Amino acid sequence: MKLVLFAVVAVSVPAFAQTPNSRVNPLLSPSPLPFQAPAFDRITDADVQPAIEEGMAQQLAEVEAIANDPAPPTFANTIEAMERSGALLRRVMPIFNALTDANTNPTLQNVEREEAPKLASHDDEIYLNATLFARVKAIYDRRSTLPLDPEATHLVELYYRDFIRAGAMLNDADKAKLRALNREESTLSTEYRTRRLAGNNAAAVVVDDRRLLDGLGEADIAAAAEAAKAAGMTGTWLLTLQNTTQQPALADLRNRDLRKRLHDAASARGGGTGPTSTEATIARLAQVRAQQARLLGFPTFAAFALDDQMAKTPANALKLMNDIVPAATAKAREEAVRMQKLIDQEGGGFVLAPWDWQFYAERVRKADYDLDEREVRSYFELNRVLQDGVFFAATRLYGVTFTERHDIPVYHPDVRVWEVRDADGTPLGLFYGDFFSRSNKAGGGWTNSFIRQSTLLGTRTLTGNNVNITKPAPGQPALLTSDEVRTMFHEFGHALHALFSTVRYPRSNAIVRDFVEFPSQLNEHWAFDPAVFANYARHYQTGAPMPQALVEKIRKARTFNQGFATTENLAASLLDLAWHTRPADAPPQNVSAFEADALKRFHVDVPQVPPRYHSPYFSHIWSNGYSARYYSYLWTEVLDDDAYDWFMEHGGMTRANGDRYRTMILSRAGQQDFADMYRAFRGRDPQAGSLLRERGLDATKSTKTK
Repeated sequence: MKLVLFAVVAVSVPAFAQTPNSRVNPLLSPSPLPFQAPAFDRITDADVQPAIEEGMAQQLAEVEAIANDPAPPTFANTIEAMERSGALLRRVMPIFNALTDANTNPTLQNVEREEAPKLASHDDEIYLNATLFARVKAIYDRRSTLPLDPEATHLVELYYRDFIRAGAMLNDADKAKLRALNREESTLSTEYRTRRLAGNNAAAVVVDDRRLLDGLGEADIAAAAEAAKAAGMTGTWLLTLQNTTQQPALADLRNRDLRKRLHDAASARGGGTGPTSTEATIARLAQVRAQQARLLGFPTFAAFALDDQMAKTPANALKLMNDIVPAATAKAREEAVRMQKLIDQEGGGFVLAPWDWQFYAERVRKADYDLDEREVRSYFELNRVLQDGVFFAATRLYGVTFTERHDIPVYHPDVRVWEVRDADGTPLGLFYGDFFSRSNKAGGGWTNSFIRQSTLLGTRTLTGNNVNITKPAPGQPALLTSDEVRTMFHEFGHALHALFSTVRYPRSNAIVRDFVEFPSQLNEHWAFDPAVFANYARHYQTGAPMPQALVEKIRKARTFNQGFATTENLAASLLDLAWHTRPADAPPQNVSAFEADALKRFHVDVPQVPPRYHSPYFSHIWSNGYSARYYSYLWTEVLDDDAYDWFMEHGGMTRANGDRYRTMILSRAGQQDFADMYRAFRGRDPQAGSLLRERGLDATKSTKTK
């Protein structure tokens, strides 16, 4: 519910031994390593909680000094002083969040449970401090008369808005109610994270007959055997679950019963009752958020959450999605008819079900486009995709270079680190790559920053990408699917956004949710740019480039299955808003009944196309900051497809175009209004036609939005 005065970002560290009492906690002082990189070779589990506690104490003392400064409030002694506060907490929080995102353990989960409500209370002590708010308001009220540059003026406006949205204008009784709700929300979100991870691991599918794995590649079967071995199982194979409803193995498994088992296991995570159920937790979370919003003067949590976003209102977000629903669902139903026809031709004798979709989609793709995803994967080896694709595209567009460093401590043996330098050799920061899944790592993909750039603090960016590619068996290559290639480019778009930041104030690095996905989704386009694609799409054994005939098949099939992809995304986005547009006095809901009703109400209840995430394991909206904002992916897709058209209209992937985009968008972070920023770059507001074209949807069945 709160915006904090430091960047809370996720980074992971391994399980360490407890810190002896005589040791000096390395988190209590700035790191002596290059770029102030975390000293993961010295940090222990036991260092984290004391550093958090000390960090909160230090920042509250600093904030009290600012609030009670006898001098009249000025930008320097109030706003800028607050930007400097919390140095220790700013240092430790990325590491703490990592412990629960990428490499957690029971000890660290207990730390999270204990500290979550304390951190919520810590934020309240700052934002509900009436004396401090009076100083902020005094500066805000006369900001137009102060000698401030545009970034500083915008910063004053951000601080004032943060305080208002945190409840600074409430009376004391309502502040007390809000404090209690904030603590409860924090506790519930922590409980959700713990239960969801446990449920994900518990739902992994055990296979005791290798014949059932018919259709999977040998490398995938070996990886399943390694997963079972890691879980202490012998003579079996373990199909671990990715974050989404659909699972990659469903595209290859020939055994329909096993496909159903795998799909049902993924779909049922977090449901029912028991220690891994999240249903009661999320039902109460939705209720608590609605009550927070009502205290702050908003009819629903979605109205509160979108008030400071580009969309501004739930109605605007709903319009974007509702305008796309007819074209998306029509396309999905056409795709289902084509697959059913293939099933009937083969004498299948059954009706297409959700667990059949990926399998028969691949069959149709092969039949209609002569395209086999397993053949394609043999040209997408992880390291080549990274070095000769992701990095190559960044160098081509922006002139940046990457040098792998082996002297920077990492939090897991799989993690790698690169130093990033600008075209003139100036260091920009460090990039951490954590690409493989682990049983104690959150699902999906995300980008985190250990340190964010700020000229005020003299810091450069340390950022990292986390994805969940199945780790191959020893000696085997990590071969990626087309979707995993897109994910690599997507997450690196976030990293570039962080690395190119040139702001003065830490708070200026904050990006609204329905803009933050714009740079990442635009970066996906370069994955299949001809020059980039030719540089990395090479056979993992021979190094031979992908044959042009296969490249052409991929090009022709680029909008294949987009009815499904768009509908599952819309279903999840609309489900998110359904949960967060409920009024504060609505009782807790039966999760499955509520979800079914919401999907029907929004006309996205296509039987064969379940939401990308069912409610119980929809981590984005319950614990990852996308509550009421999952629509952001489609909203920013309008931006990124429209911006990609600008690149194509001006010569494509050139340094001149890259430098203009970097200067006008990437480097500016949150220094100004995001709609104004985009309008200045594009020369007009974004248009949704590009999105429909890129997805191969029938524009006549949708209404232009935005």
